[in-house]
Amino acid sequence: MPADFQTVDTWIFDLDKTLYPAHADLWGQIDARMKAYISDMLRVTPDEAFRIQKDYYRRYGTSLRGLMIEHALEPAAFLAHVHDVDLSGLDAAPRLAAAIEALPGIKIVYTNGSERHARNVLAKLGMDAHFTAVHDIVAAEFHPKPTAEAYTRFLDAHRVDPAHAAMFEDLPRNLEVPHRLGMVTVLVVAPDVEAPLADIPPAQAWESAGRDDAYIDHITEDLPAFLETLAGPRA
Repeated sequence: MPADFQTVDTWIFDLDKTLYPAHADLWGQIDARMKAYISDMLRVTPDEAFRIQKDYYRRYGTSLRGLMIEHALEPAAFLAHVHDVDLSGLDAAPRLAAAIEALPGIKIVYTNGSERHARNVLAKLGMDAHFTAVHDIVAAEFHPKPTAEAYTRFLDAHRVDPAHAAMFEDLPRNLEVPHRLGMVTVLVVAPDVEAPLADIPPAQAWESAGRDDAYIDHITEDLPAFLETLAGPRA
C-alpha cells in the first residue's frame, strides 16, 4: 500500500462519473432533465434554461442551490424529477465492487445529488452493501461541494478524521478543501481527459481546471486497478 494511504480508515467516494464511467451517460440524462425543469419553472426557452442552469452551477456549486437562492425553489420535487433517469445502460461493476469491499475501514458515498439516486445507482452497480452511508445534498442542508461548509458538515455528521481519510472525485475543484483538511485526494478521470487542457472544449475546460495542482495527490483513469493496489497489507 502506498505510504500516504497507510493510515486511511475512511474511504469517501463521489458518485456520478466516479463510481461509474462517464460514457454510461446518466449525467447526460440528469442534465437534460434539469434543463427541462428550469424551462418549465421559469417559463423560458430551453436554451435560456440551459444558460441559467450552467450559470448557477458555476456560481453556487449546484444548479439546485442557485434556484433555491434566486427563485425560492422547493428542492424535493426538483431532485425527484432530475434523478428519475433510465439506469438500463448502467452495467454491474463486480471488479470495482470487490476492490471497494477489500479496502480496510468504512466507505461512504458523498454526492451533491440525492440519496435515492445514489442508492439506485449503487444497487445497479452491485456495490450498495459495501457502503456504510450515503451523504447527499439533503444531509448537507443543500450546501454543495466544493464549499468548505459542506465538508465541515460532512465530517461532523460522520465523525470523520480527515487525517485518516481519502477522497475520490471526478472534479478537481472538489478536492481542494479535502486536501487542505488533510485528506489524501484522488482524481478519477476518463482516459480522454488526459488530453491537454488546451484541447478540451471551453465549456468543459473550467471543470478540469486544477487537475495539475498540488492538492491532487493521485490521478487514475482506472479506479478498480488503483483500488486494488490499496487493499494490500499495510507496513
